[in-house]
Amino acid sequence: MKTWFITGASRGLGLEIARSALDAGDNVVATARKPEPLERLLDGHGDRIARVAMDVTSEASIDAAVTAALERFGRIDVLVNNAGFGQLGAFEELSTERIRAQFETNVFGVFNVTRAVLPIMRAQRSGHVLTISSTAGIIGFQGSSMYCATKFAVSGWSESLSQELAPFGIKATCVHPGPFRTDFLDSTSVFYGDLEIDDYREFSRARREALDKANHNQDGDPVKFGEAVVDLVAAANPPVRWVAGSNAFETVLGRADDLRDNALEWRELSTSTDIA
Repeated sequence: MKTWFITGASRGLGLEIARSALDAGDNVVATARKPEPLERLLDGHGDRIARVAMDVTSEASIDAAVTAALERFGRIDVLVNNAGFGQLGAFEELSTERIRAQFETNVFGVFNVTRAVLPIMRAQRSGHVLTISSTAGIIGFQGSSMYCATKFAVSGWSESLSQELAPFGIKATCVHPGPFRTDFLDSTSVFYGDLEIDDYREFSRARREALDKANHNQDGDPVKFGEAVVDLVAAANPPVRWVAGSNAFETVLGRADDLRDNALEWRELSTSTDIA
């Protein structure tokens, strides 16, 4: 029986991971800034579920939640860094305050939670850190530069972390979901630019309309995603990167081809910089 510690577990992909882990017979520490809905959403599992208030931007809050998890279950086997939000809009449309807020949650929040959990996993000489990135951590999207920046950041961090933690028997996997039918594009989860620039006005209007149209019409099934994550954790040798959904699968293959083609096209100039 494993014990999972899941951030952002009150809705979306985090909620479905929690449900699947509980259905598999594991213990779950489900954290959220407002955990009250979890009483209704994750009921019927007795002592195997702990609902804990936690804000990933507060180190004191994180420490209290991790302490509560240890007091309840005595260990943490799987950390799922899922909490985050989407800050969309063209780069020039975003104030410094909006950019900092995006990084505080999506990047430094992930770092802070992981830093609090890793000493436990090192003492156990076992564990698995899963960080939910995105296809936006594989390719860039116009109108999503800051969101992509945070997802690229945690993707590179997770890959490096996997190498640092391997000697302690701890695995790290970066998860890259494509579009899933959650409330990610609802006004409670996504934000747009707070600065108005005439040159971007038409682009921003069209971009927002397209995303509103896509909302709750995505191809990915969150329930199947949760089940797949449980299977991933059960694997003897889980991957350092894992893509979820047909869209994400095609995206990563396309990016691999683009990187190779670009490298070959510019090979002569690239190799000309070596010391002769």
